[in-house]
Amino acid sequence: MNNSILITGITGQVGSQLADYILENTDLNIIGFMRWQEPMDNLYHLTTKINNKERIYLCYGDLNDYVSIYNIILREKPKFISHLAAQSFPKTSFDIPLETLQTNIIGTTNLLESIKKVGENCSYDPSIHICSSSEVYGKQPSGEKINESTPFHGSSPYSISKIATDHLGRFYGEAYKMKTFVTRMGTHSGPRRSDVFFESTVAKQIALIEAGLQDPNIFVGNLSSIRTFQDTRDAVRAYYLLLCACYENKISKGDYFNIAGKEAYKLTEVIDIMLSMSTRNDITVIEEESRLRPIDADYQMFDNTKISSVIDWQPEIPVKKMFGDLLEHWRVEIKRGKIPLNR
Repeated sequence: MNNSILITGITGQVGSQLADYILENTDLNIIGFMRWQEPMDNLYHLTTKINNKERIYLCYGDLNDYVSIYNIILREKPKFISHLAAQSFPKTSFDIPLETLQTNIIGTTNLLESIKKVGENCSYDPSIHICSSSEVYGKQPSGEKINESTPFHGSSPYSISKIATDHLGRFYGEAYKMKTFVTRMGTHSGPRRSDVFFESTVAKQIALIEAGLQDPNIFVGNLSSIRTFQDTRDAVRAYYLLLCACYENKISKGDYFNIAGKEAYKLTEVIDIMLSMSTRNDITVIEEESRLRPIDADYQMFDNTKISSVIDWQPEIPVKKMFGDLLEHWRVEIKRGKIPLNR
């Protein structure tokens, strides 16, 4: 087993932030699993290290191609595996339900089967992080905190796919004694957050308006949601600590954890916070029907008791700083000439 971590979905916000954390805080080498045509925007700051194979390099494959995954696991035998790759946008999953289910369910099965098969032929027993989602809880009664025993309620093809992913991670740990654990991360954001998610599309539109590239109107979907927020840079620290605890057999095989922020906001408050950071004071907010989901997980407040009982972790970055960093991220991107789509 090599002193390395395999990160699937390394080109995403969470994957790239986890890579940053690993490089800055550990001596692990990084194997980044990605499809060859994926955009590299979130990894450009690591290009020199990647080109020089300085503790990080990329390998190409696809979750839906079992052979590509198996060959990477067989060749690299990483000590840690963090499975972050997915079709991760709930609203889009209503338009592409089959791709969402195929990638998230079958793709996760391909990864776990690859690890199991390699382990059957040699003494390979890595620590495996399966990334589920707080979306598995779906629409919950207002006023109740969500803990790990809260019943699942699929509210989109995405959340249904993550319910299956969640069960797969637990099943392979319990049935085959693999060192798996599952995380259900609540709403997370910060720099590099995709513009299809609420707070990022708001920040992006503010930056476009400030740059004179959009009329002073922000278009949004459902604003009735209340949810906790946390910075992704805090969340990936929890991922690493859990990987270590799992490897050292300090948590049960197939165990599962909520990871969520402690600061909760109505989405209208999120808009007010970011508008207060803008250089413009003439911006109007408009609800757009095309941005609404058929069912929305509109109340998500979490109980972090379980994760805090096994690792020394609490969110550290204030949410208002996170929103400010996200807005500045979009300002910088637009100043560089990277003009995003209106979506």
